[in-house]
Amino acid sequence: MNLEPLLIVELALLGLGTGFLAGLLGVGGGMVMVPFITIIMSNRGVSPDLAVKMAIATSMATIIFTSISSVRAHQKHGAVRWDIVKRLAPGIVVGSIIGSLGVFSLLKGSYLAIFFGLFVSFSATQMFLNKKPKPSRQMPGTGGQLVAGGFIGFLSGLVGAGGGFISVPFMTWCNVAIHNAVATSAALGFPIAVANVLGYALSGQTVQDLPAGSFGYIWLPALGVIATCSVITAPLGARAAHKIPVDKLRRVFASILYGLAAYMLYKGLTS
Repeated sequence: MNLEPLLIVELALLGLGTGFLAGLLGVGGGMVMVPFITIIMSNRGVSPDLAVKMAIATSMATIIFTSISSVRAHQKHGAVRWDIVKRLAPGIVVGSIIGSLGVFSLLKGSYLAIFFGLFVSFSATQMFLNKKPKPSRQMPGTGGQLVAGGFIGFLSGLVGAGGGFISVPFMTWCNVAIHNAVATSAALGFPIAVANVLGYALSGQTVQDLPAGSFGYIWLPALGVIATCSVITAPLGARAAHKIPVDKLRRVFASILYGLAAYMLYKGLTS
């Protein structure tokens, strides 16, 4: 596929939008990118199954750059909980590699989509209800965070998202303030993305009929355009996150989760 002007415009707009979303909500923008990249690739002759997998891998690769950009903005507000990052990151790396290097190429996308849609719906409902966690509840110890990180990394590897859809609700459930949870989730996007991208690149080496410019399952032309544009708007989203009231930010996050869940359920039930 050649990078004709229309394709560049489509990818650039996608990068600008998802970059802002990543900075605002710490979700990495992955679950917004995947359906759009799938449509773009399918319209240009890539088979549906391969288009979905390449969209997931390419989306995850862009999070490497988005994460760095948004974390710098969040760090200016001192919002990143680096103590949590250090405890969750090892499990995240292990879970991500297992998901992207092995299970990703074996499971049917329809099953993953249905499970993901149900899980995200539950998370969104919890945030909308805004049930207050027990005041005494805190983040689990090192072992518990290692397991939680593995779960976050594993699911992220299967759906191409930066993990914010799990890590933000999990941290707020453990009495981490929403702004800190969003900022910390953005920081966790980096190890999630690096580990998963390694898995996608290796597992896609034997795949046939990859489009030109592919490195394993990663479509490099799209990665270049989206990443360049997303790093421009990610800091803008991060700054906006610190100006929006907590309750409003929670409702925005939950609304987006519902939309993503509906899409994934539709995708899983109709494929």
